Formats: sequence, C-alpha cells, structure tokens
Amino acid sequence: MINARAETLEERPSFRKSFEQKRCLVLADGFYESRKEGRVKKPFRITLKDGGPFAFAGLWDSWLSPTGQTINTCTIITTTPNELMEPIHNRMPVILQQDTEPLWLSADIPSREVKGLLTPFPAEGMVAYGI
Repeated sequence: MINARAETLEERPSFRKSFEQKRCLVLADGFYESRKEGRVKKPFRITLKDGGPFAFAGLWDSWLSPTGQTINTCTIITTTPNELMEPIHNRMPVILQQDTEPLWLSADIPSREVKGLLTPFPAEGMVAYGI
C-alpha cells in the first residue's frame, strides 16, 4: 500500500506494528497530485516555498513472502488537506517539520506521543503549480 491514513494507523493491522516500531522518513523535494476537472485530471507539483528538501512521515516493514523471499516495503502517511491542497485533493502527505524528525524516528517514544505530528503542513509554507 502506497499510503496509510493517519487517522486509522492504530486500527489497521497492516500498519499498527510499524507505527509503533518502524517509523521512517521519506525524503523529497516535492510531490505531484492531480485535480479532477470534469473528465480530465490536471497535474500539480507541490513544493515547499523555499524549494528545499523535506521529509514525509513514513512507515516501513520487512516480511517473508509465501515463496520465502524477503519483501521490504514502505508507505507514506497521509492526512487531511491544508488550505493550499484542499482544492487539488482531499488528502495530502504528512510533511514533518524538520525539528520533529528525530522525535518521529525515535523508537523510544510510543506512537501515541508522536501521533500529534500527523497534521497538515502549514499552507503558507508551500506552493503548488500546474504542469
């Protein structure tokens, strides 16, 4: 699964253990989302206003397939959209504030204490443009 909804991480068996023990950062300098305009999808590129890199809140896991092969996976956590994203899509990836990244990654901090980080990034710090 490419995305995991922040609101249901603790309920979903596929994400519960990773949310507690296998949090990661997914590094990016932007992402793409499309807005439906009738039958057409208009793509947008979304970045931070300063153009710098950032980290999505992510989860990872490793598991054994029925054939015995180790499968490594990761997913990006999504949340409700901010004011910039709302006209484009009904979800957005969780972009962590840089000073909260060590907290997110800490295996010593329980998931209930980092759940508050899974909020929309401030719209005033982002820009979106059609491509």
